[in-house]
Amino acid sequence: MSQKNETLSLFLAAVITIGLIFSGLWFFMERWAQLNGTAAKSSGTNNTDNPINQFISSKCNVPNLLEGTFNYGGSTTWAPIRKDVDSVLESQCPRFILRYTQPPSGNAGSGTGIRMLIDNQLAFSQSSRSVKAEENAEAQQKGFSLKEIPVAIDGIAIAVNHDLNIPGLTVAQLKDIYTGKITNWQQVGGPNLPIKAYSRSEEAGGTVEFFVENVLNKEKFGANINYVGTTTEAVRKVAANPGGIYYASAPEVVPQCIIKTIPLGRTSSQLVPPYQEPFVSPSQCPSKRNQLNSQAFRSGDYAITRNLFVIIKQNGQTDQQAGEAYANWLLTPQSQDLIEKAGFVRIK
Repeated sequence: MSQKNETLSLFLAAVITIGLIFSGLWFFMERWAQLNGTAAKSSGTNNTDNPINQFISSKCNVPNLLEGTFNYGGSTTWAPIRKDVDSVLESQCPRFILRYTQPPSGNAGSGTGIRMLIDNQLAFSQSSRSVKAEENAEAQQKGFSLKEIPVAIDGIAIAVNHDLNIPGLTVAQLKDIYTGKITNWQQVGGPNLPIKAYSRSEEAGGTVEFFVENVLNKEKFGANINYVGTTTEAVRKVAANPGGIYYASAPEVVPQCIIKTIPLGRTSSQLVPPYQEPFVSPSQCPSKRNQLNSQAFRSGDYAITRNLFVIIKQNGQTDQQAGEAYANWLLTPQSQDLIEKAGFVRIK
């Protein structure tokens, strides 16, 4: 080959090589721009066609999920789910943003959450009780109805001082304690010791409302009741008072080290513990903690169980779609596993 032809060949090879390099760089930069959404903006492409949206959608795996920020709120019982379950949804579906919203006045709870939903302050709500007839009637006056979707099972556990020697209580005995008819532990097979009963106020949320409705049969609390602001406060008071008693969502009190929960039954011959046997003693806690008796909660053998609900506004708008997508996601096998790890009982 002549020197002239060899020089030409080297020149052409260099041009081709440089062209391939720049083509590769152009492709890489264009792809990077697409993944960051800039290509869609410059070309006017619909946002749902953006490759990053397709990636999020495939990772998200929640049908009919909207993009946007959605206010939700309600039950304090749901706090472990908001912390350990909802956070997973937010990481998998970062464009479906959940914002927990406190009530403008009063304490957060199932009732205030439903009130805020009716007042269009929330897209959907979390509740530890069913919707009341009067709440649904008020919603219908505003042009929509409320739908409740059960997503988990919870139980009401009874906490007492660790030193109290008592086999358990029936639901009827528990009612009589909280309506003031029984005032000494000796009346229910315990020691001669005054009962110090604690409760949050009726305005505190769904757990108290559920207790009044289903345990007290809508009777009023007795004059003997000592009101507390939080379950944390109540647990400390029960731990310090030999005659103390308190009721709460089972995941809040069953694993506690400084108090104990007791068996509960419809009759004295059918007492069922809210914890898995054998009972874990205080000396083993916190390295080992009592676990929920999930089987008894799911079967209904435990006397006081309830569902946890997502409350949805049926108005044919984005709020309804957001609430339904959220509830459907909580019912997936992955989410039910997470709900169980958060301390509640899976519903399916």
